[in-house]
Amino acid sequence: MEWPSQSPRLNLIEHLWEELEKCVFGIRARNADQKFSQLQTAWAQIPQSLLTNLIQSMPKRCQAVIDL
Repeated sequence: MEWPSQSPRLNLIEHLWEELEKCVFGIRARNADQKFSQLQTAWAQIPQSLLTNLIQSMPKRCQAVIDL
């Protein structure tokens, strides 16, 4: 049984990781420092509107989990 507190619906960082993965998918890094740099660049390019939408959607997400 999946515990509601562990639900991906409530874990905003999972959505942000997904966005980062899309940005760096297919870009090879020679080492960990280069990959870190790629991720930092991708993070800076995430639109503020995406973050705002994720935060504003939390009440609806919480209610959906409660209703399960």
